[in-house]
Amino acid sequence: MIADIVLLFVSLGIILIGASIFTNAVEWLGKTLSLSDGAVGSLLAAVGTAMPETLIPVIALLFGEGDSRQEIGIGAILGAPFMLGTLALFISGTAVLALAHRGKRSVLITARYEVIRRDLGFFLLVYSLALLAAFLPALALRWPVAISLVAFYLVYAYRTATGDDGQEGQEEHNIEACFFAPKSKQPPLPPLVAQVLVALALIILGAHSFVMALESITVTLGLSAFILSVIIAPVATELPEKFNSIIWLSKGKDTFALGNITGAMVFQSSLIPALGMVLTPWSLGPLELITGVLTITSVATVYGIWQYKRVVTGHVLLIGGLFYVVFLALALTGVGF
Repeated sequence: MIADIVLLFVSLGIILIGASIFTNAVEWLGKTLSLSDGAVGSLLAAVGTAMPETLIPVIALLFGEGDSRQEIGIGAILGAPFMLGTLALFISGTAVLALAHRGKRSVLITARYEVIRRDLGFFLLVYSLALLAAFLPALALRWPVAISLVAFYLVYAYRTATGDDGQEGQEEHNIEACFFAPKSKQPPLPPLVAQVLVALALIILGAHSFVMALESITVTLGLSAFILSVIIAPVATELPEKFNSIIWLSKGKDTFALGNITGAMVFQSSLIPALGMVLTPWSLGPLELITGVLTITSVATVYGIWQYKRVVTGHVLLIGGLFYVVFLALALTGVGF
């Protein structure tokens, strides 16, 4: 038991180190490729920092053993968008208000409306489809939905990479020195590619070890693998997203900060559920469905207010915390289950 707990924390450490290295590399790639702020935040940074929580369900479903494999996989698949659409938004809103209180920035969110609208709109579409697919009676009927989710993400990625978000490059930020070329002001592609590959290797190793330790702990304690994978894993592995977003918010780089979260939401709610539909029966119980409904309601509320006002303050992002607390109350008390 003690060995499993130690392995759990060591695995998280490896995941976070790999994510930090990966994020640094993709930021330099974004600068090298002259991508827009929306593309850097919602694609490169989002996918990079989403790797830890993404690989946990992937490793669980492909290489996990025992009855808890599917429960951990589905829990992590639903847990990542839930944490992003509730807790991550709440933390971002709290950071904005705290920084504003200290005179470090304004309470207004200056993220580009076009970027956030596109991200949240795509998320609500693909995540709703993923949840509705659970009600389809046969695997053959879920395959078209899985293919559609992949297609939607490709369309989203294309529109984000090629779309005109206006004022491109205005949020360009100072990037830390490239880990694999620390003395270079503009690292060439070979060390950047090497850094990405090394980071991915660390993330995969950490994710594999994390899943093994989590499975062992759930069996020993007789706890719900879904609860652990939907609460513990996403909170811990999304630290890079939260940390990066807070740094960018402190510098007034709101498009990077929120795009890092909303872009990851689109990624996590399309490609990964599609994999889940192929590798599992994709049968969602009451707690799983409640997780999905709370996620959609939280994001739809923020999206609706943003659509109506166009310019919002950090207070709006605090809404996510309410839905997170509701989920914790239901999950930990077992009400209705």
